[in-house]
Amino acid sequence: MRLSQFSPIFRRSFCSSSRYCSDFSHVVIGGGVVGTAIAAELSEVAGNSVLLVEKNEDLGMETTSRNSEVIHAGLYYPQLSLKGQLCIRGKNKIYEANDKGLFQVALQKCGKWVVAQNESEEAYLEKLYQNSRDLGVPVSMISASEAKRKYPLIRAEAGALNSPTTGIISAHELTTFYQSKVENNDGTIALNTRVVDIGPNLATPNYTLRLVDIEGSDMEVTTDNVVNSAGLYAQKIANLVLPPDRQYQSYFAKGSYFSFQPEVALSHSKITDKLIYPCPNPNASSLGTHLTLDLGGQIRFGPDLEWLDIEDASEIDYRASTNNLDAAYKAIQTYFPSVTPGSLQPSYSGVRPKLLSAADSKKHFADFVIKEEDGFPGFVNLLGIESPGLTASWAIADYVKEIYHG
Repeated sequence: MRLSQFSPIFRRSFCSSSRYCSDFSHVVIGGGVVGTAIAAELSEVAGNSVLLVEKNEDLGMETTSRNSEVIHAGLYYPQLSLKGQLCIRGKNKIYEANDKGLFQVALQKCGKWVVAQNESEEAYLEKLYQNSRDLGVPVSMISASEAKRKYPLIRAEAGALNSPTTGIISAHELTTFYQSKVENNDGTIALNTRVVDIGPNLATPNYTLRLVDIEGSDMEVTTDNVVNSAGLYAQKIANLVLPPDRQYQSYFAKGSYFSFQPEVALSHSKITDKLIYPCPNPNASSLGTHLTLDLGGQIRFGPDLEWLDIEDASEIDYRASTNNLDAAYKAIQTYFPSVTPGSLQPSYSGVRPKLLSAADSKKHFADFVIKEEDGFPGFVNLLGIESPGLTASWAIADYVKEIYHG
């Protein structure tokens, strides 16, 4: 059931005990791909009554619609990290569902190369190779000569690491797949609806949420459990509940993408049919400006990295600026020398919700935070859900379901 405005059937009167009835068993805040996946999995459990609240006019309109749409293999993450474990599980669930014909979501297991240009980058590839093997992620090494034979226009002076389980997927169709599960399981989806306050009723225990629709009308609903999957607004939502000494600060990193149109015909018709990633800069908190493909085979580059000096996601300017073109061109030229400045045009941008500042991100690995908050039973926070959130979405949903249902 999808609601664009409040309705008398909005309340479900979910009874959690003989003493008290909440309107819902679970309210999921945030209708991106992760929040929608969580609502889908929770709605699969018999007896649950799930409400998914999204402030935009449709699901998946923010971070979900502004990324590379890559199915990440899970190469880069520490073995015991949530990012590593959930990325691999999520990837496997997507491919298994596709192989069994269980969902109609456009995807392609195209593979990717991480390319190295010097000895230090070659050493990085060796470490990445070993980390991948330890994680159980299939990889192989490609020599510089082999790389040149296969893709003459791609520069890999010190070889490449081949990741055959990397792919691309339609983020919109994946979100729609999860959405259909919510609706088929009689979940409720409230669009154009913001959560403006959350009141813990610790004696009950349950939560009262104050919701405001696009026209300014407000109402209250009660729920036994709250899942904060608000993405760029997750810290803000968390701080509605947590005491001052436990509140979170928001950080935002913008990434711009660039379309590619050769100014002159290239000597080889096929540049690549794999994604091409440079070795990450050790002083950066991103994977670098890489070459990706869309499902139509068109090349695009990005994202770059630009830390935003803002405190609230409502201040984000999503315009992709020409100011970043020169830096993007220089980054791309290291592995694709045929690129010219005039062949790149700003296309779109996305913003990653960060747990750490720019300075701290260079020093520390920032894992996903997915936890039930101490002292607030049933209140589960998801913070810093950036890449590989799209890939991990199904596994994240399973993880949250396990918090509630074991």
